[in-house]
Amino acid sequence: MAQDAAGKFDASRAGDYEQQSRIALAGYEACHELASCMLAAALGSGSAARVLVAGAGGGAKEIVTAAALEPHWRFTAVDPSAPMMALARARLEENGLDARTEVVLGTVDDLPDREAFDAATLIGVLHHLPGDAAKRAILVALARRLRPGAPLILACNHQTYASQPLLLAAWGERWRQQGAGPEEVEAKRAKILQGADPPPSEQSVADLLRESGFAPPLRFFSSLFWGAWLARRAPGPA
Repeated sequence: MAQDAAGKFDASRAGDYEQQSRIALAGYEACHELASCMLAAALGSGSAARVLVAGAGGGAKEIVTAAALEPHWRFTAVDPSAPMMALARARLEENGLDARTEVVLGTVDDLPDREAFDAATLIGVLHHLPGDAAKRAILVALARRLRPGAPLILACNHQTYASQPLLLAAWGERWRQQGAGPEEVEAKRAKILQGADPPPSEQSVADLLRESGFAPPLRFFSSLFWGAWLARRAPGPA
């Protein structure tokens, strides 16, 4: 399912991803900065760590931001979309991070099935996966590759879009605020909604994490439909 969802992120969508994501998510920079701070707080400032970044394609923002805060972290970047991974590679090279990052074009399931990582991130991915089974599968795959107690940063849209018409309207206003006309606003909104299947509530996010081998999450960021949480891999088998 992750491979199927990656089909949406073709060369045309990858080309404008960095700009569009910053508009679609008000607080884009702050969310990534806080995600890095949460991981550093959970792991201990200045520690060495191996961090798995699932869905790293695009600007590799998770890695660029975290690497500046923690020089002893090393990263494994995974994404099934070749155009998105090409963009990530370019940003890693620009920031001198290619030597600290292993790049894997594929899914988390393509990695060795062992508890090798001290932390992981899954940012902007879960709401693109159709159905709970696909969402649970990627979370289980991450849990199986994390050491017990290791933190996961999960960030995604949650709540059914149609259930929150005011938030959906505000989303459109966000695009208008950036200079988009009425037709462009509708086109942008349609692209965001294309194939999206966000968890219907914050409780459903917590349930998916629990069912996948994680302890209860702590939310640290919210913006319209978007939420970001830290959850630790629970002891015992994932």
